[in-house]
Amino acid sequence: MTDKEFPPQGFAVFDTAIGPCGLAWQADVVLGVQLPEGSAERTRSRMTTRFPDAVESAPPEAMRSAIAEIVALMDGEPKPLHDIELDLTGVPEFHCRVYEITRAIPPGRTLTYGDIADRLGMPGSAQAVGQALGRNPFPIIVPCHRVLAAGGKDGGFSARGGVTTKRRMLVIEGALADEPTLF
Repeated sequence: MTDKEFPPQGFAVFDTAIGPCGLAWQADVVLGVQLPEGSAERTRSRMTTRFPDAVESAPPEAMRSAIAEIVALMDGEPKPLHDIELDLTGVPEFHCRVYEITRAIPPGRTLTYGDIADRLGMPGSAQAVGQALGRNPFPIIVPCHRVLAAGGKDGGFSARGGVTTKRRMLVIEGALADEPTLF
């Protein structure tokens, strides 16, 4: 296959209530999402590092819709984001299974790492679930911020701002990390 057979990759940086996020795509499929890096310039730099073949450009209709839904969710609207297609090429099977369960958690609700391990039929694999979510290339769309540690504790969060960013996202969605609403 030649390069002409593949649609070009693009990305956009856009403002949300938690700061400037990024979204990369190819055709109508999301390649990745970037949580805020502190400024639009730093988010843009992170996008060019993560997606060196992507060019900052105006998003196609499907990606404009995805961006609008992400912005609305971060503004507190309960958008599930289920219809956004993700490129899972190269994502390990276990991670895909974790992401599928995580995507089913509605806005304003949470699960624990152990809950996801149980739903996978793999009790005792909470740490592996946490590692998969720590490598999530699609934060917000795969809402890893809705997954808490045992007892409703915050657990970790690998995005800039760490647990503070996670808690902020949970507050926006109406799920308080101190008293999680389990799904």
